[in-house]
Amino acid sequence: MAKMADLPAGMDLWRTSELNEAGINARDIAALVRTGELVRLRRGCYIRGSTWSAQKPWVRSRQLIASHAHGTLTTSGGGLVYSHTSAARLHRLFLWNVDDRVHITQKAPPSPVSHGRDVVPHTRGLDVQDVVDVDGMPCTSLERTVVDCCLMLNYRQSLVLMDHALRKGVDVGKLRDMCASLAGRNGVLALRRALENADARSESPGETLTRELLARLKIEPPELQVEVWTREGRHRLDLAWRNQKLALEFDGRMKYFDYEPTGEVIFQERQREKALTEEGWTFIRIKWRDLFQEQEFKIRVLRALRRSDSSPTRRLPAR
Repeated sequence: MAKMADLPAGMDLWRTSELNEAGINARDIAALVRTGELVRLRRGCYIRGSTWSAQKPWVRSRQLIASHAHGTLTTSGGGLVYSHTSAARLHRLFLWNVDDRVHITQKAPPSPVSHGRDVVPHTRGLDVQDVVDVDGMPCTSLERTVVDCCLMLNYRQSLVLMDHALRKGVDVGKLRDMCASLAGRNGVLALRRALENADARSESPGETLTRELLARLKIEPPELQVEVWTREGRHRLDLAWRNQKLALEFDGRMKYFDYEPTGEVIFQERQREKALTEEGWTFIRIKWRDLFQEQEFKIRVLRALRRSDSSPTRRLPAR
């Protein structure tokens, strides 16, 4: 029976044929999968178990695309281009509530048996400027990716994507031109709304969805990334009503960033909040679940705004 040491050195991702060439037969592969030393990502493609278990969810999503490329040899030919939400993952764009199916675009219609059930094929010719190389894989350009995604996602999903695309420097003029050329297409309303309401200052999907919910509840919109000075120095607030000295902070970032809060980070956050409180600021802290309890969320925010309005310090300018 093959063991971990038998796996080809210097690699983490293999096709079945590569394992076979290393002397690992079908029975050995099945045994390694049972013990967790190998993880089957898709038919005919495997990853080292320790590598897979150590990856963040968003890295795993990209790894699934890489496994498709490796398993089908698309990086060496074949005319397939990764598109839609798969291209968004390769461009490192934020996605919210989107599955891990692999989207590809090709010029000719695929045969019914040429792709697995985890692959969504799209048939369309792409201009040269619409295709770029990302991580060694053919991928639709940032602008083409944003448009394609928004045409298939709902408005909130599109807004999350669009906010981050603006932060990454997407060509807004090109997006507007593409949007204008799509009049009457299914999904163009979500694209147009997302483009109109996007804000590059949103730093996470949680902040984007919080802003969208406030707008939908017709609550006075806060400013984004508000800078405030205290005795501890300069601080930046996610969302804030400056005149009322009320800050709204979203606490769900760790899901989307490559760090975990250390003891020092938590201590600094507490010192920051203490210094701001001494300056008359109050805080609303929300988590993911609060975004889906809309009535309770609305009551909390309106109550905090009323309380801040009645505070004698509300008109004092922030230093």
